[in-house]
Amino acid sequence: MPLVKIDIIEGKDAVYKKAVLDGVHKALVDAIAIPVTDNYQRLHELPSENYNHPSDLSDKVTIIEITLFPGRSNESKKKLYEKIVQYLGENPGIPSSDIMIVLYEPPMENWGIHGGKPANEVNLGFKIDV
Repeated sequence: MPLVKIDIIEGKDAVYKKAVLDGVHKALVDAIAIPVTDNYQRLHELPSENYNHPSDLSDKVTIIEITLFPGRSNESKKKLYEKIVQYLGENPGIPSSDIMIVLYEPPMENWGIHGGKPANEVNLGFKIDV
């Protein structure tokens, strides 16, 4: 049940934004085996004057923050980073150097899901120890 927040500089069309959302979701499915229907994503567009970044990056600079249940191996996280960069490079063409990914892993008891139950008390229906 990853929660995804993506920040980009405003001005991209709907096709570009959909490609970003789809690429990140596909990477999550492929790398950490989330169910394909588990899709919680938010894409934030910021005016360029509110988005500072190193001058050697393009206007396609993209920051991806993913909050997820703890338990994934370092290898699966590495695969996730690689897949995100691969898919966003293929479509919509974001240079790998313009992508930053940060993972947050709050403890299961800090997630209120399925009607307000702590996640550590819920049968999730999928594995998180991949």
